[in-house]
Amino acid sequence: MKRALLYLVLFVFSGPHVLLAQSVTVPTDGEDRVAELVITLDDAIQIALAQNIALEQARLDLENAGAQIREGWAELFPQLDVSSSYTRNFRTVNPFTGSQAGGFFQSLGFIDWLSFNEQARTDGDNATSPITIQEFFARRQQGMEAAGIAQDGGGNPFGVPNQFLAGLSVTQKLFDGRAFFGARGASRWLEPFTEAGLNRQQQLLVDEIRRLFYGALLAQASVDVSRESVARSRRTLSEISKQVEEGTAPKFQRLTAAVELANLESTLTQRETDRAAQLDALKLSLGIAVTLDIRLRGSLEADALRFPPPDPDAPPATQALTRRPDLSQARINMELERIQLRVARAEFLPTLDAFFNYNFQGSIPDNRVVTSSDPNDPFAFTSEELGFFSDAWWDRTVSGGFRLTWNVFNGMASRQRLEQRKIALRRAELDTKFLERTVRTEVNAALRDVASARTRMISQQDNVTLAKTNFEFAEARLAEGVASPIEVREASDQLDEAQLNFLQATHDYLVALSAYQTALGEPTP
Repeated sequence: MKRALLYLVLFVFSGPHVLLAQSVTVPTDGEDRVAELVITLDDAIQIALAQNIALEQARLDLENAGAQIREGWAELFPQLDVSSSYTRNFRTVNPFTGSQAGGFFQSLGFIDWLSFNEQARTDGDNATSPITIQEFFARRQQGMEAAGIAQDGGGNPFGVPNQFLAGLSVTQKLFDGRAFFGARGASRWLEPFTEAGLNRQQQLLVDEIRRLFYGALLAQASVDVSRESVARSRRTLSEISKQVEEGTAPKFQRLTAAVELANLESTLTQRETDRAAQLDALKLSLGIAVTLDIRLRGSLEADALRFPPPDPDAPPATQALTRRPDLSQARINMELERIQLRVARAEFLPTLDAFFNYNFQGSIPDNRVVTSSDPNDPFAFTSEELGFFSDAWWDRTVSGGFRLTWNVFNGMASRQRLEQRKIALRRAELDTKFLERTVRTEVNAALRDVASARTRMISQQDNVTLAKTNFEFAEARLAEGVASPIEVREASDQLDEAQLNFLQATHDYLVALSAYQTALGEPTP
């Protein structure tokens, strides 16, 4: 129940929900104020894994990798394109300009005249005399005027002012080595590559949270040491003040003790400021609002006992070489470079596509009146205005086939790209070898740091016991009047130094142990 309440508070007051936090508060003990959040190290790690912004960006990279894979496969699916256009021809070129074709069309009128005279001459009992060509054209003109048909006689007879086009095109890749190799490679390796990066990001984040959490615990413990030192100094000042009033100690000893107390109080204030800065840094990495009050539950000494040192007989380097996600990422990167090399080689192969086109085209004049002549009377005409969607203006085309493309020469560009991919593969291989050596070095260095910090921690723990005993003796002797305040201050300073050295050694041991676990690539808790 407490853990559920913890995450509920984080949801309300975390960074992505600032607007909500401005209007919602959690009352405690009848007070309208934000509740203090108490977290352990395990809580901090789980919060960071859920709230950290950098980790959320890594998750977005993983989603983006999936989208890139689907994009690669899309090239192998049929491509469907629909197009539509409208063109207004304000002026069109006569295709017979500059040629003698115009005379050919004029001769068609003479052919009509000759055909009429021949028919009139051979029409049996109804035969008539031939007429002149001028009379033939005059009578045709009269017939068109009688039908109410105007002859503008201008413009381009082959131009259409309005053109509409709607088309459907389907293309299917039958063979393209670049698309096939790229899609197959991406689907197999790209997502594991990004997932390995996410896992390593989580491991580094856990190590960062541990360092910040232990740093905040060290700052808190340093504040506690300063408070104890201030309390001891006050007891010393009180004891010296009694001796001065009794006349058994000079006044300068009381002044010296007061100055010492003021210095210790100043040190306490500075350490409290450092503790607040450490907590702010922890909140930033946790991904929660810096205005949220938090309190850490735990101690350096307890965590040091909870996490034993690593087994010196275990083969840590071998474990790291199999566990580390960044090594897996480097090995996957080599596979991706090999795929890119195959894609570059595929540029030398032909590509084969199948296509299908369907177009619906309309050529529509502004004047849609159509003139037709009577087949029995060449001088009688009728006119009719056709609709916009009349079949006389619209037509369709259907085509399909195969397209083979093979680049024979492109200035050696494909050859140079192939060489670049070979170099990139060699680089990836060298990077992997170097990373393996780096991992071994990191593990060995982390082991040495753990052993060194643990040795110092055990040594300082015994030293703290001696320093406490020494201060108790000095304080008792001062009360009996057989010790000077200087001896007490020296014993107090030695106790402070021993405690701080022990805390620092414990902190270093825990940080070194976290670095060792990160170097091994231990799974995220």
